[in-house]
Amino acid sequence: MVEKLLLASNSPRRRELLAGLDIPMEVVHLKDIDERHPIHLQGGDIPLHIARLKMHAYDMALQPGEVLITADTIVWTNGQELGKPVDVDDAHRMLHLLSGRTHQVYTAVCLRSAVDHREFVCVTDVTFDSLSDEQINYYITTYRPFDKAGAYGIQEWIGYVGCTRLEGSYFNVMGLPVQKLYQHLQLLNV
Repeated sequence: MVEKLLLASNSPRRRELLAGLDIPMEVVHLKDIDERHPIHLQGGDIPLHIARLKMHAYDMALQPGEVLITADTIVWTNGQELGKPVDVDDAHRMLHLLSGRTHQVYTAVCLRSAVDHREFVCVTDVTFDSLSDEQINYYITTYRPFDKAGAYGIQEWIGYVGCTRLEGSYFNVMGLPVQKLYQHLQLLNV
């Protein structure tokens, strides 16, 4: 039985979503890892590669009942990855790429106990209405989405006014597909 979750993430959204499972939780910090990935990786293989790197960076022994969780999220559109924007111009570029189109959000999750390991990738299709320069400028200036893959948070203003369709897990778009994570926790040997 899972007694404690160890979340290796600085994301406040992941922390909030995981807390919703009502399982005791602790946030653990990893040593810095190089999140670059081989250029041949596509779509969901990218965040899976990075989530695995994070999992292997945790070098503490796990106690019986503890489960380490690592995750990574990317936005994928037109055959290219959109990670976190590096600056305002990059955020503008990303939101213009997403405007009026459907894109995919991939989140990969790795779970490790003292005796078992599981991993999965969840994908959600998100469609945005056409976004004006004024809307994009307002969102970037007001919400500063520089810590979010694809330069947006679906739970923020841009999701309210821009998202016209979502197929799959809403929580996946926020960065952690908690329903699927819960299913895998039930199957994990701890």
